[in-house]
Amino acid sequence: MLKRFLGTFIMTFLIVLFILLMQFLWKYFSDMVGKGIGWDVLAEFFVYAITTLVPLALPLAILLASLMTFGNLGENFELTAMKSAGISLFRIIRPLIIFIAVVVVSAFFFSNNVLPITQKNLYTLLFSIRHKAPELDIPVGEFYSGINGVNLYVRSKEGRMLKDLMIYDFSGGFNNAAIMVADTGYIELTADRKYLLLTLIQGESFENFKKQRMSQTNSIPYRRETFGYKELLYEFDSDFNRYDESLLQDQHISKDIRGLQNSIDSVQQIINLRSAEQVTEMLNTKYLGRTYRPDRSFEIGPEVNLAAYNADSVFMSKDKATMEQIMTNAVQQAKTMRDHLQYNKMILGEPQMYLNRHKIEWHKKFALSFACLIFFFIGAPLGAIIRKGGLGFPMVVSVIMFVIYYIIDLTGYKMAREGIWEAWQGMWLSTSVLFPLGVFLTYKAAVDASLFNSELYNRMYRRLKLKVYSVLRLTPSSEEEENYNT
Repeated sequence: MLKRFLGTFIMTFLIVLFILLMQFLWKYFSDMVGKGIGWDVLAEFFVYAITTLVPLALPLAILLASLMTFGNLGENFELTAMKSAGISLFRIIRPLIIFIAVVVVSAFFFSNNVLPITQKNLYTLLFSIRHKAPELDIPVGEFYSGINGVNLYVRSKEGRMLKDLMIYDFSGGFNNAAIMVADTGYIELTADRKYLLLTLIQGESFENFKKQRMSQTNSIPYRRETFGYKELLYEFDSDFNRYDESLLQDQHISKDIRGLQNSIDSVQQIINLRSAEQVTEMLNTKYLGRTYRPDRSFEIGPEVNLAAYNADSVFMSKDKATMEQIMTNAVQQAKTMRDHLQYNKMILGEPQMYLNRHKIEWHKKFALSFACLIFFFIGAPLGAIIRKGGLGFPMVVSVIMFVIYYIIDLTGYKMAREGIWEAWQGMWLSTSVLFPLGVFLTYKAAVDASLFNSELYNRMYRRLKLKVYSVLRLTPSSEEEENYNT
């Protein structure tokens, strides 16, 4: 059993890892294309990406491998032969349970010790690639936007010589754009490869100054220039500058369990301290001319009976000007209080989001590892029940199950990230939903239940229909009664 499962597991793991890698590369394809990145950097990026995707590929690979293994055993009646010999299902899958338990423990240590390092290196490398300038390859017949703040259009070119150029320079803002046209131009990098030198021959430039609009008229001053030779210098750093990994040192993706727990405790203390300060400030702040004290409620004055105090009658007894002034003051104080509350919310919002992400990452390391065990107890009994081997039907079932798992897990993640649910509720939602399904399928496979027998469901439907007839005191047709008796 272990030998048969291991071969299938390795094959499915590589397939799933390849599919996830293609999806990951497609997501960041626009950040890497046209940058002229060397093969050594791309190889490093692939290694980090593959390592990062391992915890996500393991559950799906286990589900697919267990479906295929037990589907083949059921299709070839090998599972039936073993059960006929008196070997129970749990004894059959016992070596696989031990293997999956080792995988679960290994996956946790991998997520805790290896994954933070690879994630930190991966996203630092990706950040460095994003900020690398694209390769200097001016296309013909379309706008080139690889230069910051400049769009360049060329009708034709011969080597370094560009013909019929049109340049839109938006570095001073869209409303202050400078437009240049030239018959011929030459483009090259400076010796230090930090700047781009563009030499224009026989052209014109036009630039308006919208910020300098005349105060008395609607005219806008502009400048028009005709030149025979003009040089332009643009910032264009074509070298690959790698950022330091310490850039993401304090992020949740770069920490293990101990680091996450320390950050959670520290930030929680900061949030509690800020919350207590805000509560004290709110209790001690005057609102509508009254001061709140916990022992005396709202203080109005020693001569005023609070129970008999009627704000509406006092307000209506004032003259119109005083009433307007009271309303203006009340609205202004309410707006001040609203702005103060929004400021307090903003002060607490950033550390709370930081805390939520760390709690999510803490639970994620356990939840993804435990998902491997759950997917095995879904795939193995499901394959024994459906008895379909190969790669076709098990692949369809695996994809459907994994999509359901992913949707539930993503929903819980977003709920936990926004603080609507607790972190443990969001990250263990998918596990709590799929765990009963695994228990149910394991029980059905152990008792040899016909879970996908269409005749069984048709028989149940006919019995239910006749019971409805009897309750409603209706007479079934002779064909329906005959089918029921049969």
